[in-house]
Amino acid sequence: MKYRDFGSLDWKVSALGFGAMRLPTIGGKPSKIDEPEAIKMIRHAIDHGVNYVDTAYVYHGGESEGLVGKALRGGYRERVRVATKMPTWLVKSQNDMSKFLKVQLGRLKLDFVDFYLLHGLTGSRWESLQKLEVCKWAEKKIHEGKIMHFGFSFHDEFSVFKDIVDSYDGWTFCQIQYNYMDPDYQAGTRGLKYAASKGLAVVIME
Repeated sequence: MKYRDFGSLDWKVSALGFGAMRLPTIGGKPSKIDEPEAIKMIRHAIDHGVNYVDTAYVYHGGESEGLVGKALRGGYRERVRVATKMPTWLVKSQNDMSKFLKVQLGRLKLDFVDFYLLHGLTGSRWESLQKLEVCKWAEKKIHEGKIMHFGFSFHDEFSVFKDIVDSYDGWTFCQIQYNYMDPDYQAGTRGLKYAASKGLAVVIME
């Protein structure tokens, strides 16, 4: 496995991470994960050098985080850093933010999560979260030791991406859609380079 710097952190991330959004299922039902096969896949990845595992509150109908928690038992947790995401479209208050994080840590069987993202930011969603002072909430949770690092995933235009990056100095990382077929889509190459210039790690999806 090859490893890369992760933004300004003193940590090397595997060039490939493991995303738990499309795990094997039974009967074509997203919420019915084939647990033995999924656990085998995650552990195989970790055994071969993957040290970044990504999930979210809503993946697999809410079942992904629990599956990841099971896969990381038996010494696997100590070998990886875990990322999960706040379901931002369901948040109406800071109490909601705390409620979701508590549920997520319970599913994952973790005392803290290494990387916590605001899921699927758009311009309007970010505006709503700013009114709820989400960054102050995150700083409190970091102080409490429930979140180690704070970031966001993104689905909008470059100008919106730039505004979000510039709106808060506490970002550690971001996650963008980026591939060889769509280098200018959404944040695109400009966004990737802009985030890197600000010291943010960039995680790629899609």
